[in-house]
Amino acid sequence: MRYYSDTHTLFIRGSFRAASTGINGGIRQVPELFNHTVLSGWDHADPGKELAMVAASAGLSPEYFGLLTAVPIQQCCVLQYDFVTVFITAGIRRESMESAGTINIIVTSSEGMGDAALLETIMVATEAKAEALAALGLPLSGTPTDAVIAACEGEVKHRNAGRLTDTGLRVRAAVLHGIPHAIQRHDSEVQDHSLSFFVFSRIKGDHWVEWTPHNCPYYPCHFAGQSCDFCYCPFYPCGDERLGQWSAGSTGNRVWNCAGCTLLHEPAIAGYLKNYPTSSLTEILARQKKE
Repeated sequence: MRYYSDTHTLFIRGSFRAASTGINGGIRQVPELFNHTVLSGWDHADPGKELAMVAASAGLSPEYFGLLTAVPIQQCCVLQYDFVTVFITAGIRRESMESAGTINIIVTSSEGMGDAALLETIMVATEAKAEALAALGLPLSGTPTDAVIAACEGEVKHRNAGRLTDTGLRVRAAVLHGIPHAIQRHDSEVQDHSLSFFVFSRIKGDHWVEWTPHNCPYYPCHFAGQSCDFCYCPFYPCGDERLGQWSAGSTGNRVWNCAGCTLLHEPAIAGYLKNYPTSSLTEILARQKKE
């Protein structure tokens, strides 16, 4: 799985078994997921056509799952908890339920899930969303246009995804943490050109860490003059043993450890990937040999 964003759209590419409650949703194999920001004054008459236009303009295959939102995609929060990555855009207007905004959640797992587990992931994410809204004192459990996508890659490892399973507890924790931050970014009308990243860390106790390129206490964590545009790699977990290795996590599960990889911190490589975000890892490695 890899992800990137342009001015109006978050793209997530891979080889997914996925379930979607969005437009033209269902359960099927898809190579791409995306969340697209519609412009002010957009005609709501044919959302399926809007999705098709986004897919066509981005050169995506006809098989995809897409979501629409009025929230600027730069306000998206990305939360990584071991093998689970969650993407959240959230807009809430303190008005009637009929015009309450949209909350979109995309959950991806690098460990395969059965169809029942994918559906249960949607349920857990939705429950956590309602719980997070209640904790914020908002009198709603969601909005009329909310949607969720649950997607996974790899051979099936998880048959269930309830809130006490390895998958469910990570999804719930990410959504509970991400919803208030996503709403805050929307309420503050954040205009950053980058997404907001959170990683679940076990260093000095379990906690969430927000990473921003500004005022990073670890800079330079690799070498002087490094690029920090991709502090959290869009190829993670790449599984390429030239760049990292699988390690045992604190709960016994396998975690991809690429702490020693500096590939995307090389300024020339980072610049190339920013200019050509659809590049494959193979292409990036070939580019590195030319530099």
